[in-house]
Amino acid sequence: MSVENEKDPGWQYLRLSREQITQDQSAPYDSKKDCWIPDKEEGFVAAQIVSTKGDQVTVTVKGTEKTLKKDLIAQMNPPKFEKTEDMSNLTILNDACVLHNLRARYSAMLIYTYSGLFCVVINPYKRLPIYTDSVARMFMGKRRNEMPPHLFAVSDEAYRNMIQNHENQSMLITGESGAASQTEAAAGGTSADGKKKVTLEDQIVQTNPVLEAFGNARTVRNNNSSRFGKFIRIHFSKHGKVASCDIEHYLLEKSRVIRQAPGERCYHIFYQMTSDYKPELKPALLLDRPMRDYWFVAQAELTVDGMNDTEEFQLTDEAFDILHFSPEEKMNCYRLMSAHMHIGIMKFKQRPREEQAEPDGTDEAEKAAQMYGVDTEELLKSFTHPRVKVGTEWVNKGQNVEQVTWAVGAMGKAIYARVFNWLVKKCNNTLDQKGIPRDYFIGVLDIAGFEIFDFNSFEQLWINFVNEKLQQFFNHHMFVLEQEEYAREGIEWTFIDFGLDLQACIELIEKPMGIISMLDEECIVPKATDMTLAQKLNEQHLGKHPNFEKPKPPKGKQAEAHFAMRHYAGVVRYNVSNWLEKNKDPLNDTVAACLKASKGNALLNE
Repeated sequence: MSVENEKDPGWQYLRLSREQITQDQSAPYDSKKDCWIPDKEEGFVAAQIVSTKGDQVTVTVKGTEKTLKKDLIAQMNPPKFEKTEDMSNLTILNDACVLHNLRARYSAMLIYTYSGLFCVVINPYKRLPIYTDSVARMFMGKRRNEMPPHLFAVSDEAYRNMIQNHENQSMLITGESGAASQTEAAAGGTSADGKKKVTLEDQIVQTNPVLEAFGNARTVRNNNSSRFGKFIRIHFSKHGKVASCDIEHYLLEKSRVIRQAPGERCYHIFYQMTSDYKPELKPALLLDRPMRDYWFVAQAELTVDGMNDTEEFQLTDEAFDILHFSPEEKMNCYRLMSAHMHIGIMKFKQRPREEQAEPDGTDEAEKAAQMYGVDTEELLKSFTHPRVKVGTEWVNKGQNVEQVTWAVGAMGKAIYARVFNWLVKKCNNTLDQKGIPRDYFIGVLDIAGFEIFDFNSFEQLWINFVNEKLQQFFNHHMFVLEQEEYAREGIEWTFIDFGLDLQACIELIEKPMGIISMLDEECIVPKATDMTLAQKLNEQHLGKHPNFEKPKPPKGKQAEAHFAMRHYAGVVRYNVSNWLEKNKDPLNDTVAACLKASKGNALLNE
């Protein structure tokens, strides 16, 4: 460890000082008395054994004596392992010791900790100066055991393995939602200087502000939660030079653009766009109301603690330029976001004594139509009188207010998803550099973490299903490889496939008569509702499948639930409201045809 490293402002967030290490390791310790006991508030707390009688143990904890069963007592590590950088070094490896080590390091703002091959990160919910160029240089060419735990060490190891072994490398970012958003900050920690020639590396970094603006949002667990999954491949020549980059994306949470739960926010771009960075933009987008009026993006929070939407919009707008988006493309993108805000407050009313909706004023429809580049009357007619095929003929069918409302929401979701797809495609085109051979790649899979909220819906089921599958792959890959190594070395070992532990939950979701197939079937049953789905799921699985449970009554802010599922990360209570509509995701063909005929927004013709 060089003295220069210690002078860096980020070093205090990477490794303890020598004085602190000495202080931690000289703490009093009695291997026969010191232990951990369970605690409802803190998980585990330190205690001292006073006496043992049969299977009962009496301990003192925080000055109070307590008697509990012997099997609840967990051993404690000697103080020489306090705040250890790699938990595989712990002499005693139990839940209490692992959690204590992570908590102790986190209290010292050391957010990275190794656990053998893995790097555990706990979200600090603030920016730390550990992703700077100077910190990156510290890790270049260094072995992992020479430096403190860091994403840079993992990245450098992947790069060296690729060059030395001539093999592609991949990294997986996974965990509970909100646990590791700083990994993205690591990728976006530096920005291109506009005066310099923009490099491919600069452009790769600048995809982050764009995709975050359109794909990240505030949730109850995380102020900057990624609401989509992505697999990024950075391609290299055999000499290690960056050749190109491409991005695949998955599971964009479309429903967020029309519905936000309490304590959450829609995608950042809507609030960035209406900030003060470009004051001329709001009049150009016909946004003349307070933000709270725009229902589709204002059902819960409008601001995020510690996030300045004006500054963030500057980063997004400049990133567009660095990625070679034209001024017209940028403006068309902003127009579609503005149109989404306008359609959210269009009003419709029911005609007296008729199952027919009609516009209740046309102000917002006119603004939306201008942003879309379509005729106002045609747009409204596509909602209230869409063309449907009856037999061999096409007829205009009247819609009631509820049907029109669903159609507007479906259009909003479809356009947003289309814009997001276009953004990723455009980024990929810019990052597809010609002239440098693509011999190997380093891939990073970043999927939304496991989610257990007060209100868990259709989106949480899919995210948690993906995480179950990833965890199964992870368990199988890591533990099977380890056990094969034991066999090669002649170590006696009973083979266990840890991946099978998750199979029951996966089958409950994906197998015939599982949740997905029953949902698909219910979507084509006449007069089916979300409640008939809930009833059938309970009849089919409750008491018959070990992972399907009756939900416990709601506590505090928890919403009503229709069933509960036992996942590897915990029991999740699911509410099936709107599942049929979300699964069908119906887009009115007449609306689609109207938008495709746009003469004022080229993105709708992409």
